Amino acid sequence: MWLTLLYSCSGGAALLYALYRWVIPAAVQHHGGLALMWHDVIVERMLDTVTRSTRPQRLLGAVQKNATRGDPCSVIQAIDHFCRNKEWAMNVGDEKGCILDAVVSEVNPATVLELGTYCGYSTVRIARLLPPDAKLITLEFNPDFAAIARQVIAWAGLEEKVQLVEGASGDWIPRMKEQFGVKTFDLVFLDHWKDRYLPDTKLMEECGILRKGSVLLADNVICPGTPDYLEFVRNSPRYESQYFKSHLEYTKVEDGLEKSVFLG
Repeated sequence: MWLTLLYSCSGGAALLYALYRWVIPAAVQHHGGLALMWHDVIVERMLDTVTRSTRPQRLLGAVQKNATRGDPCSVIQAIDHFCRNKEWAMNVGDEKGCILDAVVSEVNPATVLELGTYCGYSTVRIARLLPPDAKLITLEFNPDFAAIARQVIAWAGLEEKVQLVEGASGDWIPRMKEQFGVKTFDLVFLDHWKDRYLPDTKLMEECGILRKGSVLLADNVICPGTPDYLEFVRNSPRYESQYFKSHLEYTKVEDGLEKSVFLG
């Protein structure tokens, strides 16, 4: 009887593990809402409880274990491997990251504003491509995320290129000129709360930190989606926009980046 019970329990555990590790992740690969619910709510909360750590802490651990200190590319590779093979996280990801890289290289910005640092993945991607005298300011509302991002950026050896600021974008955007001595930004990467894309874009216009030719690059415009922002930049005579079709980070769900050039 005990052997039968043990076998049934072990069989049940194996089934649950298979469901968690392979079956459900495969099933949600093509459905945005389910993918976000599974990865960003269910799995994250479960692992937080089991490991008594947070996803950003686990991501940092993967960087410290697998990436070479002072090598930004190895930091990016370590995070991508962690997110594809261990635990999903809402970075811009490797596929859209190549689009981000191409835009940064094309613009060759001297001043960059990133809205939404999270764990510093996109910050590292951007900063590693900037010329020595360029300035990258990245804003993060969550202090726990900011603490992890600082360590990831430092591990990549890019702390001298990056100024990480904690707080709400709506509070900091009006203070950019006075606080940081930045007249305008050549490139703005929007990757924070999706309902802030449009109001923060309008706020940047009002505060005069966009110049003619400034480029806005917005992530996750399809999934989770930013319909009000897309409607604005695609129909405003002040912007010339282009959509780059891709996929939600580490999935097969359609997503993309919207590049919008401010025409003044």
